[in-house]
Amino acid sequence: MAPVSAQLHAPVATQEFTGRNSANLNAFGRVGRQCRPRGLSLRAMWGLSGGKLLDRPTPDPAGPGQESVWDFPRPAVAEACKSEIKVKYGGKMIASTTKAVRTLETSHPPTYYIPQEDIDMSCLRRTNGGGSFCEWKGSAIYYDVVVDGKVADGAAWSYPNPTEPFKSIKDHVAFYANRMECCYVDGEEVTPQPGNFYGGWITSKMAGPFKGIPGSQFW
Repeated sequence: MAPVSAQLHAPVATQEFTGRNSANLNAFGRVGRQCRPRGLSLRAMWGLSGGKLLDRPTPDPAGPGQESVWDFPRPAVAEACKSEIKVKYGGKMIASTTKAVRTLETSHPPTYYIPQEDIDMSCLRRTNGGGSFCEWKGSAIYYDVVVDGKVADGAAWSYPNPTEPFKSIKDHVAFYANRMECCYVDGEEVTPQPGNFYGGWITSKMAGPFKGIPGSQFW
């Protein structure tokens, strides 16, 4: 298996859509169903990308004990997770649980939602800004993480009223690993999913390549 850092930067081919015929739009619609800001259409996202999409990559071989993110489903799903999940910030372990829920979606490493009862909620502060919308899970709200005056803006989020298939993440909070000091799955420090929007956690038990590298927004 390639090291995690190598998987994040593996070269991939590009594909350019120059027309608006039904084949192009169908292909775009098929690969473009992702979480996006409310009101931003798939066609607008395609335009913002410059009309260039990355082809679906060849999945990395999954070694013993590994899961391939390319075997994960779409639409996304939520499932109970018995792994030990920990989040550290400002020198303080602010969350620790063996009762997380992880969400899985094709090309993404898992996102872990921690029950509020296992989080020091005094370290979370609702942001003043807007939320976001996911077509699978619904509307999200965001939190700053604050420890001893140290602030990570918008570093955590939750779904107060998730859709029925994701009701198990109600009263749970997820954290961006790249904004925390450390995040752990079963004692292994995770690598944040590439890109500034996605919140997946990569461990040695995941085989990629992973959505988030430049040009992969429609995987």
